Amino acid sequence: MTINEIKVYLEQYFEQVELVGNGDNTIDGPAKIDDAVEGNVSFVANDKYNRYIGSTNASLLIVGKHAPIAKYSDRLSFLKVKDPYTAFVFVLQRFSVPQVIAEPGIDPTAIIGQNVTFGRNVAVGAYAVIGDNCDIGDNTVIGPHTVIMAGVIAGKDCCLYPGVVCYDGAILGDRVTIHSGTVVGADGFGFAPQPDGSYVKIPQIGNVEIKDDVEIGANNTIDRATMGSTVIEKGVKIDNLVQIAHNCTIGENTVIASQAGISGSARIGKNCMIGGQAGFFGHISLADKIQVAGKAVVTKSMHESGQILRGMPAQPIRDQLRQEAMLRNLDSMKKKLDALEAEVRGRSGQ
Repeated sequence: MTINEIKVYLEQYFEQVELVGNGDNTIDGPAKIDDAVEGNVSFVANDKYNRYIGSTNASLLIVGKHAPIAKYSDRLSFLKVKDPYTAFVFVLQRFSVPQVIAEPGIDPTAIIGQNVTFGRNVAVGAYAVIGDNCDIGDNTVIGPHTVIMAGVIAGKDCCLYPGVVCYDGAILGDRVTIHSGTVVGADGFGFAPQPDGSYVKIPQIGNVEIKDDVEIGANNTIDRATMGSTVIEKGVKIDNLVQIAHNCTIGENTVIASQAGISGSARIGKNCMIGGQAGFFGHISLADKIQVAGKAVVTKSMHESGQILRGMPAQPIRDQLRQEAMLRNLDSMKKKLDALEAEVRGRSGQ
């Protein structure tokens, strides 16, 4: 693919793509800027990587509108765009080779229940199990050893990697991707304590509903609702190793990093960003566009949108940083108080 062809391709997504250099050079694939060799395309989206512009061996760099590229040669060309990071994502998509999870059709080793409806061009991999009364949409791929229990609905263009388990009644929208080891719809953690110290299990009769364009990483657990639905709204992206408990709602386009844990009936707003190992108490609500730092513990509802929360318990970042500064000064404050106390005692003795 030539640089000119990449330029035309990016013009589908950006109003202005400016070429600086030789558009006839051929690009073989993408690479990190410090590892790139001749024939590679890379990018610079952060000023701290500008130092690589003069030393990279790449043939093409995707850069911002104001990148310092005064010097260039026939070997190194540039495409200037408004958002080089996203532009490079599109380039990665262009060069990526689709994974073959399962070939179109139903593998002869798969087990298919009764009254299952398949759309066009569905692929069901080896040893997959699909329960009774399921509905699988067009172009959806069910990977090897994946188990879909009774009454599951999966929309169009979904991709369930090998080893995914969807319990009965789960509803997946269109273009849902679920990676290996994830369990959708296991029982919520509900037990009624008894006077003798034992527990009676609370039946979990709800389901999980996952809307369009959601991607869920490997080894997640998303529990079914006690009643009603646990809901993952449109466009949510979830990293590996995340626990979402029963009756939670995760708002549109929210992203959740690895090892976060969200307790039952929590409601997370739209466009939130949740850091790794963050924890949430149950029955709380988060407004839209809130950022939660890694390892923060959210113990109460936060109703003001756009906040950055940090610490344990999580607080607005200014308050939390102020408290951290106070804690760092506790030792010197104690010494001053000890000195003042000794001075007061001395005067009292006089």
